[in-house]
Amino acid sequence: MQRPMLQKALSGKLIRSRDGATAIEFALLALPYFLVVFAIIETFIALMGEQLFVNATDTMARKLRTGQISSTITREDFRRAFCQEVSVLVTCSEDEIKTPSKLYIDLRQFNSFADMPAAIPLIKTGDYYDLNTSTFGFKPGGSGTINMLRSYYRWQVMTDLIRPYLTKIRPADGSMPSHFLIVATDAYRNESY
Repeated sequence: MQRPMLQKALSGKLIRSRDGATAIEFALLALPYFLVVFAIIETFIALMGEQLFVNATDTMARKLRTGQISSTITREDFRRAFCQEVSVLVTCSEDEIKTPSKLYIDLRQFNSFADMPAAIPLIKTGDYYDLNTSTFGFKPGGSGTINMLRSYYRWQVMTDLIRPYLTKIRPADGSMPSHFLIVATDAYRNESY
């Protein structure tokens, strides 16, 4: 007779017991919570990087426009100077300066502002895109010329779980996207110098 009452008392205690409930709730909520936290941090750093590239492009365009940078500057020297502008968050190796794999600079002279391309040059492959660098050039104009400076940077996405949702840019080899594309553009007429 005592045995059924003991079992009933133990099963009642088991149902009412809250030991470990907090650990189980934390385990259920931790993953979504940390995903949101990492996404916020990743987005914040990426937006800082994007603003850094916009400022660097504006600064380099201003130096070209005012004649502070000569129209005879070499492509590598210009890339080196651009890398110094973004060195707070991005370091460019000598290999990156000579052969771009992340930072692409398109500096060209045009006859009029209407001749400038308005779209980002992308190649579509299926549902994804990649940057088309075949039309990029490096021709800084001289005094009074109309020019356009565009910079592109493949910003590395660190949080793997949200990476595919941040970008539609996929490398040409078809691998999973590991970056999103930062784009900054300046169109200007050089001053008479």
